[in-house]
Order: sequence, then C-alpha cells, then structure tokens
Amino acid sequence: MIRRGRFAPTPSGLLHIGNAFAALAAWLQIRQAGGEFVLRIEDIDKARSRPAFADQMLDDLHWLGLDWDEGPREGGPYAPYVQSAREPLYEEALEKLRLAGRLYPCYCSRSDLASLASAPHGLSSEGVAYPGVCRALTAEEREARGAFKTPSQRFIMPQGKVEFDDGWRGPQSFEGSALGDFVVKRADGMFSYQLAVVVDDAAMGITDVLRGADLLDSTPRQLALYEALQLRAPAFSHIPLLADERGSRLSKRDKSLTLLSLKESGIASERLLGLLAALSGWIDRPEPVAAAELIPLFKPVRGETLIFGNDLRSWLFKQ
Repeated sequence: MIRRGRFAPTPSGLLHIGNAFAALAAWLQIRQAGGEFVLRIEDIDKARSRPAFADQMLDDLHWLGLDWDEGPREGGPYAPYVQSAREPLYEEALEKLRLAGRLYPCYCSRSDLASLASAPHGLSSEGVAYPGVCRALTAEEREARGAFKTPSQRFIMPQGKVEFDDGWRGPQSFEGSALGDFVVKRADGMFSYQLAVVVDDAAMGITDVLRGADLLDSTPRQLALYEALQLRAPAFSHIPLLADERGSRLSKRDKSLTLLSLKESGIASERLLGLLAALSGWIDRPEPVAAAELIPLFKPVRGETLIFGNDLRSWLFKQ
C-alpha cells in the first residue's frame, strides 16, 4: 500500500516557523517512505480565512523546498483541495451520524458554556468538556427550545477509554467521558474541524497524519468519528511544539518568525531548514541544508517541546 500524508494549514494568518516544522516533518515522513504528499487548505472558518493567506502559504512552502503531489495548483483525483468547497461531503457525514443516533441538538448559549468553566469537568484543546446538558432533554423540551433558537449539533462521545499508538509518542489513552460530547456543526451552519478533517482524510486516502502535539487530544475524538462513520482511520503522530527559552510556545504575534518575513529579510530557506534539523537532532549542529538532503536523516523526535533559544535565533538571523 502506498502511504499518503498531508499538510493542511488554516489560512487565517501567515505561516511561521512552527508551521514550517510541522510541514517539513510531514513531508519528510512521506518522502522517506516513497509515498504521496497532499496539500489541503482548511478554510471552513470563512470568517477568519483569507484567500491571500492561502496563496502566500503555497509560495512559502515552495520557498522551503517542499512540493506536493496533489493539492492547490497541482490538482488531483480527490479535488477540490479546499475545505470550503467540500461542504456537501460534511453534510452527508452529518446525516449518517444522525441516522445512527450519534447526534443531538444543543441549545446552550455562549454564556451557558462559559458558566461551565467553573464546573469540575475535564479540560482539552476544545476547552471545558461539555457535560451533556442538552443530551438529557426530552423531545418536548427540544421542540420548545427549537422554536426560539437554532441548535448546534453535538456528537455523542463514547464512554470508556479510547486508545491508540502514537507514532512519535507511543501508547496513548483517553477517557471518552472526560473529553465530552463535542460540536460537529455550529448553530450558524459552520462545520467543525473535527468532522471536516475526518471526512477529508478518509476521502483522500490519507494513511499517515503527522501534526503538532497541541492536537493530541483531538485524535480520540476523530477516532470516535471514524468508528461511527465506518471509515478507516490513519496512523497518527504528534510532534513537539517549538518554544522559547522560558518554555512558552512560540507566538504567531512574533512577525519576525513568519516565513514571509524571513524571506523578505534575505534569509535563505536552507538556513531555516538547518536550524529545524538541528533542533530535531537530524543533524549535529545548525548549518544550511536543503529539504531533500534531510529525507534519509528523518526520524521521530521525542519530548513535549523543542527550545528555540536566543542562541539559535541569533544564528538564524546572522548574515
């Protein structure tokens, strides 16, 4: 079987070096395996996404020396490769979940959800775990509330443990009830990331998902969706995040670390790649290197974060 990986950025801003690390690692994994690499633009959040950012992302990835076999500008058998053009597929999946009894309408307002923050529920990348308030409503109560408000749609997260083997972090185990039921379609009609990414990865035959550790607890949610939709799940790997010397995650607000800023400052892409390779232990010390040269050197990186300290920052910007 040919392995298929992907990089799927959201065009709500410019790519920064953290995005570059995720894209590079995903690309190296698939190129080392002799597989196919897909680029997909995840722009379902239309209010935050900008076509200009998407175009710049493509230019930035080419500047890094990364290519893709399918995606924007290349086309491919699973087009379109832009999520905003794939909404009928998400609606089909939603109907399948509805018929399987895996959804319920949620009428909670933002203030209702905010009040849950002080309640003793689990925390995750999606915020406070939803305790299932609307799940217990009777048909009459739902009808009464629906007369005044359009509901969101929540997926019923299965009880018990969700376990998987992470390619970089080893065995993982999550308690389904601690993650809570999550929204798959908002009241305003926007589909959730969790649903869209599962539908798209399955439709595009993605076998390997490599992404940042900040999405680790999205994986049990997505595995539950794969099971409910009777789809084959890919293998998951979660890479360390880049952090400063204090251990704080690098901020998008640091405009000097966007790929466009680095390029406009005259910094060669090989210099950035050499820094990322040294941080990852793929080479012994920072030195300019081309993306293709790293393919045979690629290997998993352990740990929660990689420290991008002042010494490396100084090396990167040294002319």
